[in-house]
Amino acid sequence: MDYLTQLFPITNPTLIFFVVMLIVLLAPIVTGKLRIPHIIGMILAGVVVGPHGLGLLAKDSSFDIFGNVGLYFIMLLAGLEMNMEDFRKNQTKAYTHGILAFAIPMMIGFFVNRNFLQYGVLTSILLASMYASHTLIAYPTIMKFGLSEERSVTIAVGATAITDTLTLLVLAVIVGSFKGEISGLFWIELLIKVSVVFFIIIFFFPRMARTFFRRYDSHVIQFIFVLVLTFFGAILMELIHLEGLLGAFVTGLVLNRYIPKVSRLMTNLEFVGNAIFIPYFLIGVGMLVNIKILFSGWGALLVAGVMILVALTSKWLASLATQKIFGLKALEREMIFGLSNAQAGATLAAVMVGFRLILPNGDRLLNENILNGTIILILVTCIFSSFRTENAAQKMVLSNWNRPRVKDKVDDERILIPMKYPEIANNLMGLAIMMRNKKLNRGLVGVNIVYEDKDTKQNLEKGRRLLDQLTKFANSMGVMMQTQVRISNNIATAIIHTFNESEASEIIIGLHSHHDISNKFWGEFHQNLFTGLRRQIIMARFNQPTNTIRAIHVAVPSRAQYEVGFYRWLERLGRVGENLDCRMIFHCRQDTLAVIQEYFQKTRSSLRLEFDVMAHWIEFPKLASTIAKDHLLIVITARKGTISYKSALDRLPEELENYFSGTNLMIVFPDQLGDEVETMTYVEPRHAEDRSAYEAIEEWIRKKMNK
Repeated sequence: MDYLTQLFPITNPTLIFFVVMLIVLLAPIVTGKLRIPHIIGMILAGVVVGPHGLGLLAKDSSFDIFGNVGLYFIMLLAGLEMNMEDFRKNQTKAYTHGILAFAIPMMIGFFVNRNFLQYGVLTSILLASMYASHTLIAYPTIMKFGLSEERSVTIAVGATAITDTLTLLVLAVIVGSFKGEISGLFWIELLIKVSVVFFIIIFFFPRMARTFFRRYDSHVIQFIFVLVLTFFGAILMELIHLEGLLGAFVTGLVLNRYIPKVSRLMTNLEFVGNAIFIPYFLIGVGMLVNIKILFSGWGALLVAGVMILVALTSKWLASLATQKIFGLKALEREMIFGLSNAQAGATLAAVMVGFRLILPNGDRLLNENILNGTIILILVTCIFSSFRTENAAQKMVLSNWNRPRVKDKVDDERILIPMKYPEIANNLMGLAIMMRNKKLNRGLVGVNIVYEDKDTKQNLEKGRRLLDQLTKFANSMGVMMQTQVRISNNIATAIIHTFNESEASEIIIGLHSHHDISNKFWGEFHQNLFTGLRRQIIMARFNQPTNTIRAIHVAVPSRAQYEVGFYRWLERLGRVGENLDCRMIFHCRQDTLAVIQEYFQKTRSSLRLEFDVMAHWIEFPKLASTIAKDHLLIVITARKGTISYKSALDRLPEELENYFSGTNLMIVFPDQLGDEVETMTYVEPRHAEDRSAYEAIEEWIRKKMNK
């Protein structure tokens, strides 16, 4: 035991780097299971390995150097990833909400910090500014629901640039006050200096970037050039005795239009920052956190509670004020509030700088209670923002489309069929041919994925033979078919790449039987496929030729009609029903039935339709008694976080295995397109588990209780 204690803390630079990279690798997997924000997961990992935790690592100079660079990277990416187009759409409203979202938390925060928490003037000001900033943690949710064009969203997104800039400006001024004597002349000099530096960055940096990018196309040189400008901007701020973080952030804002979000340069910046420097900074923050303080008395918990209460209350009041000024709806206020209450980037920057500043009496400007409280604040506000925004987004979708109209058919049909097993390939082909629109006369795309191993050559040949046979089958039906065989170590990734390259609209893939009930019902790559791709995916399992099916049962969840892909799968199933000329029985709620009935009356009145009201999804297993061996059960499901998703769908694998093991089966994951997801990469999840640890524990408990 004594021997082990002598090994720690680790001081060897190589071992320290190894442990840090191991944390960077494993922490996202754990946080994905626990549904903890990535940024908090890294900090908690730092707490565990730091001197106040297990004491595994010594905080050597690498954390100071890499961590400082990581902090600059956060500010740079925050500026680069700001959606300036959204800002321009509602400039007046965005400016107004930005100023309100900064001023109200500042005023309330200063009063509470000064009179209730009994902090000094500078501490109260800096702490209040931390309440004012916000990070768009929940923006991917907005994109997923296709609400990025909503007025309330553009207001909240645009205001982010205002609140973060003002927060960093307060931070810079406070740091400057530590380096010079405060007087009337100080403020005049500061204003002149800030104006000069801002002019240099805003006027010269874009012109330098435009000239440089036109002349040099090397990705490496462009990457280094951006870093040079970033640190030059930081140095300019430090030369006038202000915090360099403001210079990095403003540099990101002015370079925003010259570095597209989908460019190679942006990818490189995000990769280097998120792989090394930002994790180093976050782990370093965690190593400073003394979690024992939280349990040593009520002081730290009181500070954390006050910080959370003030931050949430002041942001809500700012959202309310914006609503009243511009006559917004209550739901728009909720959306603005949900988006603008998460604390992360600028808050972390401020607390770290404040923690390093020492007052004349020897105390830190922001003490350990505030540092610990900030970590709790980030955790609570990020989780709160995610839930509040998703709730508001769902309500907004429902309010925008109280009764969806029949939409025009999309002209993008191109069906991709991944095929590996000959025994099910013919049925998949038959299904795809029945679903295709003959008028469009689009061909099918077939792909065979081969693992890269010792049998690769042999399997490549098998794949080509299978695809050749299916091509002949398709040609005999008058259908063109494009095929390819790919080598990959990850089947899901290869299918997604093929999907994008072929500009496919949907996927039809085989669903294999599993004898054991488990979370792996779909198969590992199936689960990765429907979580990694938001387009329509149909998984099929047939125990007989498709042309011998006598009836089709379709189970539809509530609110399915509000999904983007509702009419796509409805149209596809209508074609299947026509081709098989059999009964189609829809099982769903009355409001959904009405929309389905209206659609088919206008498009396919010849279908033999029957309707059965299924008020709640808990009635789904009862369908087993109505389904014969030569019937087909089609289950419309939903991905997590979508408008028609419900927790009851988590039991679908178990219910299918228990009640429908011998049934011809199709499972449809509809289009959930929304908009292309744009997010702040320094806070986005590195890994997302479809099934959380809590759900796994809940399922285990349920199974034990059922026994």
